[in-house]
Amino acid sequence: MHKSLAFPDLLRLIDERATAFRAVIASAPSLDVQVPTCPEWTLFDLAQHLGQGRRFRAATVAAGPADAAPAEAVAQRAVPAPRERDELLAWLALTTQELLDALQASDPDGACWTGWGATQLTDTCGSVARHQVQEIAVHTYDAQAAVGTPQPLPSEVALDGVEENLFITCYTTVPWPHKPTAFDLHATEGRSWRHTVDGDGARTTRLPAAGEDPDAAGVSLRGTASDLVLFLYERIPVDSLEVDGDAGLLELLRTWEWWL
Repeated sequence: MHKSLAFPDLLRLIDERATAFRAVIASAPSLDVQVPTCPEWTLFDLAQHLGQGRRFRAATVAAGPADAAPAEAVAQRAVPAPRERDELLAWLALTTQELLDALQASDPDGACWTGWGATQLTDTCGSVARHQVQEIAVHTYDAQAAVGTPQPLPSEVALDGVEENLFITCYTTVPWPHKPTAFDLHATEGRSWRHTVDGDGARTTRLPAAGEDPDAAGVSLRGTASDLVLFLYERIPVDSLEVDGDAGLLELLRTWEWWL
């Protein structure tokens, strides 16, 4: 049975993944190491991006409902991180606490600006917390890849991350320009999702679901939840997963104008 992570668990995981990220920064041979999964960034750039993003989200949560990103939130993205390692580590810890403080003071079901547009999730403080878990977790993987062997995402993070990515990034009302089909994703930990594409766009349902034809999928992807998340975020190739069905549909999906 699918259960979304509870709000206290989201806060705990933000703290845990942020701590793991700082551990990479503390042990890295240099902050000028290039990040292979984010080739335009060094490790310092990645750290600055995460810290600025946390301050931005803390400000949007604190501001509550809004039609655009609050000016005070936008300003946080322009404040540079310190370049000296110890100061950077302290700054990263501070930005994490600022985000956690803002979320703890919020109503998880309360509205705030997210900037995601139309998705299958609501624009709430709880959704921001859910997305921040994934943001920090995937970038921790990126940082680990820059200095050595990256570790899989923790299962509870990844299981929520598959759905969170599908519900936000992969949702659209832009019509699918080909024959309607579906992409099934199966996590070896025991959860599954169906991503349907047709004339109404693209949307995701949990499996099993009432009324869903188990044979309707044109292609199925199977792997650990971590590998599914990393594939969705384009960190690993599709051949890292078990693929069943018409693999050519994945190329159609990849080259769909909206998808790009």
